[in-house]
Amino acid sequence: MKVKLIGAFLALSFTMSMNAQVKKWTLKECVDYAIENNITVKQSELNLENAEVDKKGAVGNFLPTVNASASHSWNIGLNQNITTGLLENLTTQFTSARMDVGVSVFAGLQNVNQLHRANLAILSNQYQLEDIKDDIRLLVANSYLQVVFNRESLKVQNAQFESTRQDLERTKELVDSGVVPRGDLLEIEATAATLEQNIVNAENALRLSKISLAQALLITDYENFEISDDDYLVPTTVIFDNNPKSIFEKALTFRNDIKVSELGVQIAEKDVKIAKGGMLPSLDAFYSYDTRASNNDIRVGTDLTVNPDNPTQQIGTVEGTGQAVVAPNFIATPITEKADPYFDQFSINDGHRFGARLSIPILNGFRSRNSVKRSEIALERAKFQFEQEKLNLETTVNQAYNDALGAGKAFEAAQKTLQARQTAFEYSQERFNVGLLNSFDFNQTKQRLIQAEAEVVRTKYNYIFLTKVLEFYFGVPITDIN
Repeated sequence: MKVKLIGAFLALSFTMSMNAQVKKWTLKECVDYAIENNITVKQSELNLENAEVDKKGAVGNFLPTVNASASHSWNIGLNQNITTGLLENLTTQFTSARMDVGVSVFAGLQNVNQLHRANLAILSNQYQLEDIKDDIRLLVANSYLQVVFNRESLKVQNAQFESTRQDLERTKELVDSGVVPRGDLLEIEATAATLEQNIVNAENALRLSKISLAQALLITDYENFEISDDDYLVPTTVIFDNNPKSIFEKALTFRNDIKVSELGVQIAEKDVKIAKGGMLPSLDAFYSYDTRASNNDIRVGTDLTVNPDNPTQQIGTVEGTGQAVVAPNFIATPITEKADPYFDQFSINDGHRFGARLSIPILNGFRSRNSVKRSEIALERAKFQFEQEKLNLETTVNQAYNDALGAGKAFEAAQKTLQARQTAFEYSQERFNVGLLNSFDFNQTKQRLIQAEAEVVRTKYNYIFLTKVLEFYFGVPITDIN
């Protein structure tokens, strides 16, 4: 028995320790964690890194191109002597080296415009990244407040069930004393069963909302995921001191999606300039250096000797007589010297080449003109997109303003209704306790009270979220709820 008690105590201690270790997430922690781990954010960060690489490429267009090459070969058999130019049956080694330098002097200002475009693209990707983060903040805040709403709804259901349980005990006493009929007891029991079912539904809704929030954070340990126990009060706000137009004008100054569209127009303008630059002449400068070395002997002269086997050779005839004209038949023997040392040959045989190259586009199948036209069309499309984004933002701000204003009025109305339902319920309960009100009418009053309490909770968190959305378009961070 003692061993069992010790085991039970250890199990209870372990359970309590595990529960104590469960982290309770605040809204700010959820938002920060989601932004840090969201896959879409990471993909957008890669786009930003890619834009940085594109800028390095644009900067590189201003730098000269430098290329070097070298080769070493063995020639065996009948080959042309690179020193004498004659065909000889020999084995030689040949080494060559070359370096080329090129620089763009003028390219229709394309390099300058490409660098400007790269800088604009970096800014655009930064704004796109921040815009994605803004969307995540709204998503997480909505999911977080949904969990809070379901938690508060569950509290309301539990409180009503406890109240009904107490009513059930009192009704049993009234039935036993003969004050009310047994049918009233059955009516209360049915109400209690309904509330138990509502509690189960509320628990399921709370569990599903936690899972939804955890999935938004890419957290898979749903069972140990909990949010903080903070009770969010309806925030005091001065946002309604501003009309929708002023909120819209403020949003235009900092909204990232507007900045992305505005930069899209500027990028399209640079694309037009880059395309037009392709129709202008271009000027390049170049310089080349090359050298070579060989182990082949160097020919310095020729030794002429009469062929002893055939000392003379006919070189023609005398006109008229046909008499042969002869000359000595010499044998030419090359006089060679050993090749200079390899490294000395590199300085002896080197050469330089430099100059400038002018390229003037005249006709290339209308490719350059078509490129300019496509860029101009893309520019007009970007302008239309920019105007459409501003219209969308204005519509969104007006909708958010009306939604928040309506949610505030709905919350005030729900509070008034709850106050009236509470007073009616207290009056009905007093009459029911003395047998002046039957259980059916009493339960109807109680159900209306439950609905009023649930409506207050719903309208409260709906008003909190919609107000924060409206403030978000005015520049107030979404995580500042309390």
